[in-house]
Amino acid sequence: MPARKSSRVKTPTASAVRRQAERELASFIARFEPKYARLIKACRAELRKILPTAVELVYDNYNFFVIGYCSSERPSDCIVSIAAAANGVGLSFYHGASLPDPSGILEGSGKQNRFIRLPNASRLSEPEVLELILLAAAQGKTKLPVAGSGHLVIKSVSEKQKPRRRAKSSA
Repeated sequence: MPARKSSRVKTPTASAVRRQAERELASFIARFEPKYARLIKACRAELRKILPTAVELVYDNYNFFVIGYCSSERPSDCIVSIAAAANGVGLSFYHGASLPDPSGILEGSGKQNRFIRLPNASRLSEPEVLELILLAAAQGKTKLPVAGSGHLVIKSVSEKQKPRRRAKSSA
């Protein structure tokens, strides 16, 4: 009697899902000019140190490539985000308008969001920036887990996107 084939579909393991998400993230970052790709990676590594239990939510949208650091998988629980475009990288504070900013480093004038530009990853460890990140984490409705490690979730990828590299000038 021939062996029966299983009709069960194999569910990917958690580690396989993580590896796939990391590969997808790497492909998004690779679309940027090398200096910005390196900066995005360095900023991600620094934010993982600062917010080790945060969930990373990734959006590769029309205008920006974004990695949000959140206390849950809900976008509304975002604390800060790396926001990158062809002209640079910034750190966006989802509820930045309500943060005290005695140093006056936050830019923007929207009702909710504020940002700072990131010329390098070491900017994230400057005392006034680190203080804002920690204040943003503390003010969230959903608190970050006190133990464990965060994970990566690819949330959305837009079909149409602005170029991730600057156009070459024809001089």
